Amino acid sequence: MKNFSKALLALMLVLVLALAACSGGDDQKDAGKEKEEGKTEQKEGAGEDAGEDAVADSPISAFDTRSETGEVEEGGTLNFGLVSDTPFEGTLNFNFYAGAPDAEVIEWFDESLLSIDEDFQYTQDGAATFEHSDDYKVFTFKIGDNVNWHDGEPVKAEDWAFSYEVIGHADYDGPRYGSDFTVIEGMEAYNAGEAEEISGIKVVDEKTLEITYTNPTPSLLAGGIWTYAMPKHIFKDIAVADMSSSDAVRKNPIGMGPFKVESIVPGESVVYSKNEDYWQGAPKLDEVVLKVVDPSVVANELSSGKIDVVDAFPADQYETNKDMEGVKFLGDVDNAYTYIGFKFGTWDKENAQVVYKPEESKVSDVALRKAMWYAVDNDAVGENFYQGLRWAGTTLIAPSHANFHDATIEAPKYDKEKAIEILTDAGYVDTDGDGFVEDPDGNELKLNFASMSGGEVAEPIANYYIQSWRDIGLDIELLDGRLQEFNTFYDRVGNGGNDDPEVDVYMGAWSVGSDVDPTGLYGPKAMFNFPRYVNEKNTELLEKGVSDEAFDVEFRQNVYKEWQQLMVEEIPVFPTLYRAVLVPVNENLLNYTIDRDDNFYRHEIGFKK
Repeated sequence: MKNFSKALLALMLVLVLALAACSGGDDQKDAGKEKEEGKTEQKEGAGEDAGEDAVADSPISAFDTRSETGEVEEGGTLNFGLVSDTPFEGTLNFNFYAGAPDAEVIEWFDESLLSIDEDFQYTQDGAATFEHSDDYKVFTFKIGDNVNWHDGEPVKAEDWAFSYEVIGHADYDGPRYGSDFTVIEGMEAYNAGEAEEISGIKVVDEKTLEITYTNPTPSLLAGGIWTYAMPKHIFKDIAVADMSSSDAVRKNPIGMGPFKVESIVPGESVVYSKNEDYWQGAPKLDEVVLKVVDPSVVANELSSGKIDVVDAFPADQYETNKDMEGVKFLGDVDNAYTYIGFKFGTWDKENAQVVYKPEESKVSDVALRKAMWYAVDNDAVGENFYQGLRWAGTTLIAPSHANFHDATIEAPKYDKEKAIEILTDAGYVDTDGDGFVEDPDGNELKLNFASMSGGEVAEPIANYYIQSWRDIGLDIELLDGRLQEFNTFYDRVGNGGNDDPEVDVYMGAWSVGSDVDPTGLYGPKAMFNFPRYVNEKNTELLEKGVSDEAFDVEFRQNVYKEWQQLMVEEIPVFPTLYRAVLVPVNENLLNYTIDRDDNFYRHEIGFKK
């Protein structure tokens, strides 16, 4: 699993995704980062070569993904920088967090029970092993005998089952419940209050859990299994509705990872100590100190030695800092993309579904959305603001998923005259001479654009998009006349189902889970479907992508090729940039990696002797 903030994921958020997290203009994190990863077997088909070709010429190919390896000095303190211009929210439990900054905090003290390989497939190398029936309906998991919580209690099958019971509960207020859970036998009846237990989840013995799926999908092999347990002995007496705000989540979280939480300064920093009882052996480091580092000072913090590594270095600062003394930059293609989204409706919290209301949307005309895509030069944005370490996006499956990303699809590229032509042909004409077009019915058209704050380039990039749209005659302004702080931005865009009607267009980012299935971001029952977009063909393709037939990888590739093409035609959102992730590491720090298949490595990190 990659150990930088991506995804957003969502993560979707869940997705997902969840929902990593990224900003509209810099390396901030998105609300949707999902950390559970997996992927179907790579075979010939619709995307493998195309996805690899999409990044073959990228500067990222010159970077290593690992620091120097070797024997380390026992002890010492690692100072880890979480790059953000805002505090982390502090929902420090995998079941409840929404933003990738919180995920970065959690990953130092808690972790998945299953590991993945370089192709995102679950393996038998984690704290738990598994087997499944020939029809994939029944999965049996076995937790290792030496896997314990930080308070010494063993991690049990009932803890893993409890995690599902919490997420599936009607009073659950987190973002995880979705299609990955509703495919479990009895889950929907439990969620609806029609059953007291989930019939498809069985605790066989203290260390063995069995899950039965009604409609198994290939996503089960690629991130579709929730692999995070909850310490039942701590949470059992807390009402589900109160869990996310409880001290067990906010102040005194525990996990099963290599480090324990010793102290928290809310939103600012966390001090961790080594977990001597870690299932892979005691960590080499004595202590990890995580602190939020503003993007504007991250280079100084690194060069002065105040921090040893950060989750992700702002790409816009790389050119002037690439030769920083005492630091090695690691790099890879990120599981993420930034995008422009359009708002079409709201979220029905009670029924957990999208309410699609195009008749009330200012951007319901696909011609308008297409013109807005043609009006922006994303290649120039990537080159000028990120030194080519970000590049123009084409489809909503990023090249990090090389065997599904289809780089042959022709997406709109910058053409200002074509954008104006599209608007004119669709009836968007300036009838009153103020320099801005009216809608086809002759009504005034004013759009609010939401974008989040971040590093130095966040504001100029937002201004660039606004000016590009104004140059083709669209009267569009920044929401409230300013950039939105990270948490405020996602709250207004739709996190938690809160859709601000003032938002018409927004710039966000997703750090995606490794399963290619985009249902968690664009499905009709996905809270992270922030555009609130519903389309019959979209739903049909998303369902086909996780059907029994989709266990055939070539079939699944073809489904998602068709889905990518549909999204280019429908444009509920359009991708702006794919991205590299850069992780600077103190050259004296050994065994640090961002390889996606090195899931459990933090106990091996240490400094040179």
